[in-house]
Amino acid sequence: MRMKVDIDSVLVPLSLFIAVGYHVFLWNTFKHNPSRTSLGIDSSKRKSWFRDIKEGDDKTGMLAVQSLRNKKMVTILTATIAILIFLSLAAITNNAFNASHLFTSANHIFLGSQKGTIFVLKYASASLLLAASFFFSSLSLSYLMDANFLINAIVKKTEGDCGCGYGMTGTASFREYTRLVLERGFFMAMVGNRVMCVSVPLLLWMFGPLPVIASSLGLVWVLYQFDFPPIAKNVVCKR
Repeated sequence: MRMKVDIDSVLVPLSLFIAVGYHVFLWNTFKHNPSRTSLGIDSSKRKSWFRDIKEGDDKTGMLAVQSLRNKKMVTILTATIAILIFLSLAAITNNAFNASHLFTSANHIFLGSQKGTIFVLKYASASLLLAASFFFSSLSLSYLMDANFLINAIVKKTEGDCGCGYGMTGTASFREYTRLVLERGFFMAMVGNRVMCVSVPLLLWMFGPLPVIASSLGLVWVLYQFDFPPIAKNVVCKR
């Protein structure tokens, strides 16, 4: 009985530490050496792209809307996948709990503990991350839709015409606010996507703790290939 508990209490926290630790390392690298990561390169390119939007040019405004539309579609897909898996977990939790007795005679070194509290923890932890992914993706959509409006609104802005009562005057202030909304939208979309990725190892926990640690290592390896492209070593990021 001791072995059945220890295998879950060791491998599952270790897998979460690997996934979370990788993202802490990614964020630290992004803050101190953004040109080393694809996130930093994308952020720098977005800033340059936003600066090139000319006020009064309807063509660039329409191009911005079309460009953001693709990002919104990806974010909607992430939110849809997250909520569908969340609802599916809610539907199969009861059946999985009732069928847990089929594994009582199996080797728990591979399947882990089948206690009721562990079953609840397995589904609750995955459901929590999926719900968080849906929340961040929904928040990202809100920011991106606001950015769509603001990008087209600033082209009609005249100097000193504010009337908002928040102390923001001038076209430059509005452009900076629009850029911040745009960056927040992309950031929230990235967080929603990564939270859903981290939930994958927890979804595999129902098959045992060994798939959890294996999937966490595989996830970190795949994400590293995307986040630290070899070409990024030669990119100079101007901030």
